[in-house]
Amino acid sequence: MPSKLNMTNTMTIIKPTISIEYCPKCGWMLRAAYMGQELLSTFTDEIHGVLLQPSETGGAYIIRIDGNIVFDRKEKGRFPEIKELKQLVRDVVSPEKSLGHSEKKD
Repeated sequence: MPSKLNMTNTMTIIKPTISIEYCPKCGWMLRAAYMGQELLSTFTDEIHGVLLQPSETGGAYIIRIDGNIVFDRKEKGRFPEIKELKQLVRDVVSPEKSLGHSEKKD
């Protein structure tokens, strides 16, 4: 994780922020809130927070970590499964973290 010096010249870890951009006209706010809650529960110590962002683009459902797209519904043609989303987020914010039953099976 990136770090920076704060006003007292001590190192501060900058935790990533996850944003979920959703189409409010499509009624996807509750889906975004559910996924945000799941991510907050799973990555309590690893992330700064989850931002729910109403989109001005119809049909949008885009999940980003610090501005970098990790999942785009229009690109994939579907919504992410929660297990899949946790794995995608984990691979960016805490690759060493075990997800228990949500772990990838080879």
